[in-house]
Amino acid sequence: MTILLFVISYLLGSIPTALIVGRFAFNIDIREHGSNNPGATNTLRVLGKKAAILVLLIDVGKGALAAYLPIVIGTKIDPLLIGLVAVIGHCFPIFAGFRGGKAIATTAGVLLVTNMWMFAAAYFAFFFVTFVTKYVFLGSLSVGFALLIFSFFTPGREHELIFSIFILLLIFLHRSNIYNFLHQLEPKINDKRLKDDRIPPKNNSKRA
Repeated sequence: MTILLFVISYLLGSIPTALIVGRFAFNIDIREHGSNNPGATNTLRVLGKKAAILVLLIDVGKGALAAYLPIVIGTKIDPLLIGLVAVIGHCFPIFAGFRGGKAIATTAGVLLVTNMWMFAAAYFAFFFVTFVTKYVFLGSLSVGFALLIFSFFTPGREHELIFSIFILLLIFLHRSNIYNFLHQLEPKINDKRLKDDRIPPKNNSKRA
């Protein structure tokens, strides 16, 4: 049963929401535009608000559903662990050539089900750091560090190990952003040039 839960969770996470929305509504591969990341932030940058909200909700839902599975079934396995397998699927999706997103939305869904206080700490850090620095990738990295710090104040040590690995995953996923930042190439969220990445929809009825 445990192995089956891991497989189902990974497959849920592997649903490439941004890629599907980009192809069916706009006839593009989102990974070839903007930051090349198939996530909600780049969807907003390239496809607009409506598309981004749709991608965000589904990606959050993937994580929430995955984390809820062991609760529904009644197994003793940690829902956080099962949920984070969906995060791995989101980042390395089998349905999209293992070229996925950067974990933030799907992780939010997992935390909403498993620990609301952890969710609040992580995403307060995300919005605060993003607001102060104007760099989304720094906000994303802060999620991992907030979760690790939070884990120090919870019983046991298993979460500390999980979130230490999670930080390394976030750094790996954001390696291009870090490189661009160090070379002063990373755009801020208020960079007016980001509007140049916007792709018009195939027809006006599908305008986001």
